[in-house]
Amino acid sequence: MIKTLIIDDEPLAASIVQEYLSAYPQFELLEICQDGFQGMKAIQTHQPDLIFLDVQMPKITGFEMLELLDEPPSVIFTTAFDQYALQAFDAKAIDYLLKPFSKARFDQAIGKFLTQSPGEVDPSIHQLAEKSNRLVVKVKNEIKIISIKDVSYFEAEDDYIAIHSKDGKFLKKMTMKALEESLDPSKFARVHRSFMVNLNEVTQIEPYERENFLVKLRNGKQVPVSKSGYTRLRQVLGL
Repeated sequence: MIKTLIIDDEPLAASIVQEYLSAYPQFELLEICQDGFQGMKAIQTHQPDLIFLDVQMPKITGFEMLELLDEPPSVIFTTAFDQYALQAFDAKAIDYLLKPFSKARFDQAIGKFLTQSPGEVDPSIHQLAEKSNRLVVKVKNEIKIISIKDVSYFEAEDDYIAIHSKDGKFLKKMTMKALEESLDPSKFARVHRSFMVNLNEVTQIEPYERENFLVKLRNGKQVPVSKSGYTRLRQVLGL
């Protein structure tokens, strides 16, 4: 049997997925969850092979829930918002079902899962994923939501990103490239291969060793700036 979960805060949408899925006896629906926290608990309990996941849900989004999982299962997104399609396929989604979807479209998604053939972005979808305004991290057994505006800078640490915020330092498993793509470039700038700064926190830029520079932040921290980072920083600040 193929172990399956539905994670969606809309009962009607969840019931439609349940109805469509009932045509496939090889799938075992173990639980229907109404938010990301319930979804995480169910995934840890059941270790499903496939989840049907909504994006916009109470507490944490579907994407944020996936980020907190060490080994997420295969995912078919089910959502009413097309602007998340590119982000979904970056997350290696099997498919992206835009509500309301037909039984034929659902069957197509199931076929992709059974052949493990990830979907392709629908050419009719042109909107980019929305820029993040918060980050979700695990702190021991708790989940903390950090507002982007409270972050002074980010620092790469091996396979993790160190988030330096007003509440302290937190680690999130993420690449600097993925982080950069998720943030508003008018508010954050990558000034070094390993550092990205909140432009609202920059108070001073000064030379440091040959063609390198230092950025001073409001909290007194100093962040190294490479030659290319300095050029980028001047452009975005209009200097």
